[in-house]
Amino acid sequence: MYKNLQHFIDTLEQAGELVRISTFVDPVLEIAEITDRMSKVDGPALLFENTGTDFPLLINSMGSEKRICLALGVKHLDDIKNEIEALFKDLAGPKNSLLDKLMLLPKLGKVGSWMPKLRSGRGECQEIIYQGEAANLEMLPILKCWVHDGGRFITLPAIHTKDPHTGTRNIGMYRMQVFDQQLTGMHWHQHKVSAGHFQAYKEMGKRMPVAVALGGDPVHTYCATAPLPPNVDEYMLAGFIRKKQVELVKCLTQDMYVPADADIIIEGYVEPQEELIWEGPFGDHTGYYSLPDYYPRFHVTAITHRRNAVYPATIVGIPPQEDAWIGKATERIFIAPIKMTMLPEIQDMDLPIHGVFHNLTIARIKKSFSGHAQKVMNAMWGAGQMMFNKILVVVDGDVVISNYKALAQYVSQNIDPETDFYFASGPMDVLDHSCSKFAFGGKLSIDGTRKTPEELRSNDIVAPDLRSVRIDKTVLQLNFPEIVDINDSLLQDNISVVILGIKKNRKHHIQQLNQQLFHLTTFFQHIKVVVYVEHTVDVHSIGDVVWTFTNNVDPRRDKYIVSATSATDISHIALDGTRKSRQYDNFDRDWPNIIVADEATIAAVDAKWRDLGLGDFVSSPSLKYRKMLLQGGATVEEV
Repeated sequence: MYKNLQHFIDTLEQAGELVRISTFVDPVLEIAEITDRMSKVDGPALLFENTGTDFPLLINSMGSEKRICLALGVKHLDDIKNEIEALFKDLAGPKNSLLDKLMLLPKLGKVGSWMPKLRSGRGECQEIIYQGEAANLEMLPILKCWVHDGGRFITLPAIHTKDPHTGTRNIGMYRMQVFDQQLTGMHWHQHKVSAGHFQAYKEMGKRMPVAVALGGDPVHTYCATAPLPPNVDEYMLAGFIRKKQVELVKCLTQDMYVPADADIIIEGYVEPQEELIWEGPFGDHTGYYSLPDYYPRFHVTAITHRRNAVYPATIVGIPPQEDAWIGKATERIFIAPIKMTMLPEIQDMDLPIHGVFHNLTIARIKKSFSGHAQKVMNAMWGAGQMMFNKILVVVDGDVVISNYKALAQYVSQNIDPETDFYFASGPMDVLDHSCSKFAFGGKLSIDGTRKTPEELRSNDIVAPDLRSVRIDKTVLQLNFPEIVDINDSLLQDNISVVILGIKKNRKHHIQQLNQQLFHLTTFFQHIKVVVYVEHTVDVHSIGDVVWTFTNNVDPRRDKYIVSATSATDISHIALDGTRKSRQYDNFDRDWPNIIVADEATIAAVDAKWRDLGLGDFVSSPSLKYRKMLLQGGATVEEV
């Protein structure tokens, strides 16, 4: 167990995973730009020692597989999964004899030892105390990450709330926009536990105490992001990972307990009856801005910190970023309880980085009966935060689902778009901008398993060898000039997918174009899936296609199925992953822009690069993506 954040920093440095930057770097935009460059090239953790405040800033500390493993104290992320599986098997297995039951007692005792421990007196997090007007957020090097952000945001907080009826604690991670020296927003999404606590206090007419912990053992930071059930204490998970109780101390001005080893504590309250504040925009983990909305106000009553405290931060944006590796930890850890408590047929699960967690999930199952993939689909969409999943791909067999080429080949071989694409609607992540209605939209499950006779539309369908299929791009673009670019390279790998970059210019454009492509040409007669993306997207970069497509598609609304004309023909499906607008799509919600750095920030970082100690020059990733920017700021302006 790390004694504090400094202990973790020392470990990173000894492992060659950290660079200290002594040159002054502005927390407004510049730190984020440098971090973005390092994230995209698998660079190190960064400790900015000159931030214009008394606090150094640590960022990208968990931004690689090695560093997230160091943070959690394991050699491999699967180590935690395997340990959870073994524990579940021990606790759930048959206990027929007295000896079996007696042998179980030590394991039960271990479970109790993981629960957090309340410590009397003050903790290291309270060595320095500021209360009242002295508790000034401006003392901290709080980041403004992107040019159209609404302001500075605390980006790596472990926010402590509790149920006013039961006292049950919750620790979550939500951005905090700073409005003045003692006021922030609390970005509690409606589906989150803290939002439920807020509503309970509001119904009771009581002030809500809140505490925010920054730094300390990095396992605490990870556990604040973990998708645990509402009544499971995040610090019990931390205790399980560390095999040591988390020690908590009482706040000075609020009836809340926080980790004694934290670097910084911000105490305060939310008054539920108070008018909400207009918060955002914010460059979010989707790679797009989350647009402003009204959220609760958080009033600071005290700031405490340990001596020589370090301020921890992160940035999010176009993947990959540090949060990709935090998400990978969650993927590996939480597959175990899914398997052991709900879906024992699950053999593996993968959340591709460019699918930004909730947009794309791949599951491999041990298939036992007809409709088994649909059973898994329904169960997963009803399980905790999996309810936010947009696209779920289910396969069987021995395919390695993290080998995306092999996965795509397997799915392509086994799907009939007319029968194996299942559409539903339900709750979606608040950040999903593609939904026609806020936080409610379409979902897609693709059954890529080998089919039983009962699941087949016909036994006579002939799947051609796609390696001989050719699309005459010149002819196609001559007849359809709105097709800006074409990627048919997947056909050479026998993957029945073609990607088209489209510049829309009328209503129902994609639907009409799709009908023409399948009925007026012969190029697509052997193609099962056509993916449409915005003309500004590099269709030859599969990562960029996955990122933009999964963000911009509402599968139930944006699908166009072309049924087979005979028992021997294949069927086709087109999915529209372009931007939706009022003008062409009757889309009534605002559409966000992608996140890139501004030219002034890029130039400023370029100028001081030689002084940063980061080695060879790394150009800004934003230069690649600036062509995807649309007119407007955080919100795209309708033309």
